[in-house]
Amino acid sequence: MNTPDIDGATLLNDVEQFHRRFNAFPVEAAYVAVTLWDAHTHLLDCFDSTPRMAFLSPEPGSGKTRALEVISTLVPHPMHAVNASPAALFRAVADTAGRPTILFDEIDTVFGPRAKDNEDLRGLLNAGHRRSGVSYRCVGDGSTQAVVAFPSYCAVAMGGLGSLPDTILARSVIIRMRRRARNETVEPFRARIHEPQGHALRDQLATWAEHIRPHVDGAFPDMPEGITDRPADVWEPLLAVADAAGGTWPERARQACVDLVSAVNEDDRASLGVKLLTDLRDHVFPGTDTVSTIEMLHMLNAMEESPWGDLDGQPLTARILSKTLKEYVTTKNKPISPRPLRIAGQVVKGYHRDDLTDAWSRYCPPPPETSVTSVTPLPLPS
Repeated sequence: MNTPDIDGATLLNDVEQFHRRFNAFPVEAAYVAVTLWDAHTHLLDCFDSTPRMAFLSPEPGSGKTRALEVISTLVPHPMHAVNASPAALFRAVADTAGRPTILFDEIDTVFGPRAKDNEDLRGLLNAGHRRSGVSYRCVGDGSTQAVVAFPSYCAVAMGGLGSLPDTILARSVIIRMRRRARNETVEPFRARIHEPQGHALRDQLATWAEHIRPHVDGAFPDMPEGITDRPADVWEPLLAVADAAGGTWPERARQACVDLVSAVNEDDRASLGVKLLTDLRDHVFPGTDTVSTIEMLHMLNAMEESPWGDLDGQPLTARILSKTLKEYVTTKNKPISPRPLRIAGQVVKGYHRDDLTDAWSRYCPPPPETSVTSVTPLPLPS
């Protein structure tokens, strides 16, 4: 869909090419997703939710900051929030007339091990995913304080090391960044030269967005097969923008959606709980109905390609195992918990297959087609 002066598909092509000049994204789908995300920030009030854009990597120097720098030239009212106080963010986001696009580098300081003092920011980023999201704060002095609801809805792009809480991952388009290989080259980003170029594209996006707004507002684009629930919520605004642009964008957007959602589903770090359930099903319980807690820990911690032997510097313990599994329920809707079992003539604490089957069916990916060899069990003490 075009204005008299702007062809939507061509404009998105130009935005994508601008990113390609400075960003070495790991997959083609990332360029498509980021371009559509840039455009959707100009149409925020047309959607019920806004996906978070998350650039994550295991090591520094992987291009996350540069991605946010380029995005900042293309979106409305960019606000670099790494040094912003929670109070400043709450008030900035509540100003719907000048609602910022929050660009949060070093997001691991908010959600990682150093996050204890950032609960307000966590709440803002969680609540602001939905247009109806608000954050409640007390305003005033002493006995004159009143509870005020601050609108929290805003677009957020993040860059950080490691992963994010499941609640944020589920609301995000996730780009797993990596360091550039020697044969991957990009232009140096010079703010004085390239910011005006990005701003020119931003202004065109804003003009185009105003033209297509009546057609995008309330649109429910067709989802690719298999994309439902939370992933569909995440991608709905981006596919709506792609459909409005036309050209090759509707097809490319849906392929990018499938590629990036599939990558998340295959990422072991997406949920330690699901990873634990899956490893129990595939490596611990094959061929048996009951496993003692001691044996279960031995088998899990011995798995070289799983995280259980090193969780923040310590192996998986009975306490962490129990706490994690209690988040899920049995077929009788009771938390999965250890219970007394008779194994090899001895009564020990452990888990029964029947308590796990419902969680396996609901949360785990399909089991491997070939049989999986389990870790050698730990002999029970005589």
